[in-house]
Amino acid sequence: MAAVNSGAVVPVWASEVDEFPAAVSAVHFPNMKQLGDITKIDGADIEPVDIITAGSPCQNLSIAGNRKGLAGDQSSLFMEAMRIVNEMREATDGKYPRFFVWENVPGAFTSNKGMDFKSVLEEIGATEVPMPDRWAYAGLVQCDRCEIAWRVLDAQFWGVPQRRKRIFLVADFAADHRCAGEILFKCEGVQGNPASGEGARKGTASGTEGCAGETSGKPVVLKIRQPKKKGGGSGAMWKEDQAYTLIAHQEMTIFERGFND
Repeated sequence: MAAVNSGAVVPVWASEVDEFPAAVSAVHFPNMKQLGDITKIDGADIEPVDIITAGSPCQNLSIAGNRKGLAGDQSSLFMEAMRIVNEMREATDGKYPRFFVWENVPGAFTSNKGMDFKSVLEEIGATEVPMPDRWAYAGLVQCDRCEIAWRVLDAQFWGVPQRRKRIFLVADFAADHRCAGEILFKCEGVQGNPASGEGARKGTASGTEGCAGETSGKPVVLKIRQPKKKGGGSGAMWKEDQAYTLIAHQEMTIFERGFND
């Protein structure tokens, strides 16, 4: 809804099996097609889109839920969403979708001792991702297939009168000038700097167009590098940066620091 109100996106189709949510969507997005059961959708046959979003059910990942993780009946629908992404990209020679956006509860960081979130990153990036001691509230993965950024945002900073923390993850599959990190770590209008008004909405929408510039803002997270020491072996170092970065296929030592807890 926020993206539509900002003029940044136009919803084309959705997958919903329950009648009430489908009816609500029809009121807000009357021109959007409902494709029904996600397990019966072929990504190669549906209309290609620039962005595919998925908020896979959180019952199996939430601390208040049953904690079955991605193996649970509801949360396993994440794999169906990724199947559609992969089918569409194969059918369009990698042109569509450029972005994949996933939203879920922070319990995804700890579900199955953190292995479920690792599986999410590896499924999206189609590569192995190093496992930290625990997942930071904001981070970035760079791999051959895409750039993946995630960040926990709280609804109380976005005009909602309640605390409601959620992971927002963006993957950018572009061949170059990827900007997943820029989208999530741009300072204006995000947690700790809640801009408001028409100017902020325009800035948010235009921030995804060029996507070639450096990120701005300094969230309190860590960027981890594993440099080689003289004489062989590896040594760990850390620095404050815009994103807590993991490079696929590289061993890393992780130092944890809180992020706006």
